[in-house]
Amino acid sequence: MITPAGQECSYYYADYYRGRERQECRLLAQNPQSEPWQPKLCTNCPVPGIQRANACPHLVLEGSVRKGFLGLSRRVTVRAVCAKYVVEVSEPQVGCGHCHEERPGAAILDF
Repeated sequence: MITPAGQECSYYYADYYRGRERQECRLLAQNPQSEPWQPKLCTNCPVPGIQRANACPHLVLEGSVRKGFLGLSRRVTVRAVCAKYVVEVSEPQVGCGHCHEERPGAAILDF
């Protein structure tokens, strides 16, 4: 779905059918220790960028809302894990590095 910030995100959900006004981030809803989600958090959320850059089916994202400096601002932080190799991914846009080695035709592209 398209987020309030105008980006495509598979974790964002909105329902306006027959007068309903329901918006939620299903990634942040999975984390009970996270601060509450608000639609304005979609503006600087890194998840849509990660999804555009990396389409690996084994990449699992865990998100949370953290308070910023002096508790005045809030932002979304994301932790990524490769479910196939069970390693933490430091750069989610790139991936774990192992899954791409198995890709068919990868040897042709490597010079």
